[in-house]
Amino acid sequence: MSTPKNGMTYADAGVDIDAGNALVDRIKPAAKRTTRPGVMSGLGGFGALFDLKAAGYTDPVLVAATDGVGTKLRIAIDTGHVDGVGVDLVAMCVNDLVCQGAEPLFFLDYFATGALDTEKAARIIEGIARGCEGAGCALIGGETAEMPGMYPPGDFDLAGFAVGAMERGHDLPTGVVAGDVLLGLASDGVHSNGFSLVRRLVEVSGLTWQDDCPWSGQTLGADLLTPTRLYVRPALEAVRAGGVHALAHITGGGLTENLPRVLPEGLGAGIDLDTWTAPPVFGWMAKTGNIAGAEMLKTFNCGLGMILAVDADEADALTALLAEAGEDVTRIGAVTDTPGVTYKGSLL
Repeated sequence: MSTPKNGMTYADAGVDIDAGNALVDRIKPAAKRTTRPGVMSGLGGFGALFDLKAAGYTDPVLVAATDGVGTKLRIAIDTGHVDGVGVDLVAMCVNDLVCQGAEPLFFLDYFATGALDTEKAARIIEGIARGCEGAGCALIGGETAEMPGMYPPGDFDLAGFAVGAMERGHDLPTGVVAGDVLLGLASDGVHSNGFSLVRRLVEVSGLTWQDDCPWSGQTLGADLLTPTRLYVRPALEAVRAGGVHALAHITGGGLTENLPRVLPEGLGAGIDLDTWTAPPVFGWMAKTGNIAGAEMLKTFNCGLGMILAVDADEADALTALLAEAGEDVTRIGAVTDTPGVTYKGSLL
């Protein structure tokens, strides 16, 4: 048996440890910008520490959420526009946390690829840091996995993990009753759900990601990659003001499937579709695929990314508060004593 003159290295197998170290150095400033009270350690350790007492909690309950970006990543990969999917990743997790009444405290990401492109990875993780800044939570750790043979060249995957807290007894939903007013907060487009259907519709239309978008001045790919809106800060302001009984993040399953998740057994929702105007992307999709309104409403957010059920006596004050915080708020209906979601009016 002969011994090779030059011994094999990990890099020969396709894993570049030096590139990984360079990535950590590159993203440290972005992660540092997300630091908030409670953070006890930065990137680089075997684990991350967070002090709940320093964050201002006396009797906290922790809330955790995990999610991804789905097949929206395919568009980001194919177009090279990867800067916004990190915001999507954060938003999909923290928008869920706030529905429990929790303040997001910290975030960890998992980024996996076949061969590490330091520049592309840094753009993605810097987007994650921007999302964390917007949500007021700290990016305190993560994992960059370089796995040759597991992903085609240029492909990658993302997963996110968020942890939040609330004082014991302050969890949501609570106190929802028939007559509560439903307030809808406008979305910034499709967000991060339904993209398997979106991609199929683009294929049917004959358009490419580089073509002019039929409803905006961007390319089609750039418009569809508009990041998911972060609702955390305005939603928490509303919760702390009082009168909010429930919040529903409108993700996969649309309005039809997500709103009932926060309603007590025996109650439902009546929604007037004429109270808001869905962004034009939804009309284009419905027309391109000849999609029925009921299918749109149980697949996409249709222009509303978050819905609040609030005390009827507080609805006007909360509408004003949310509008002042930068949200486009619409009174879309009310909680009813009939189970399920019923609609009147026309969506598109």
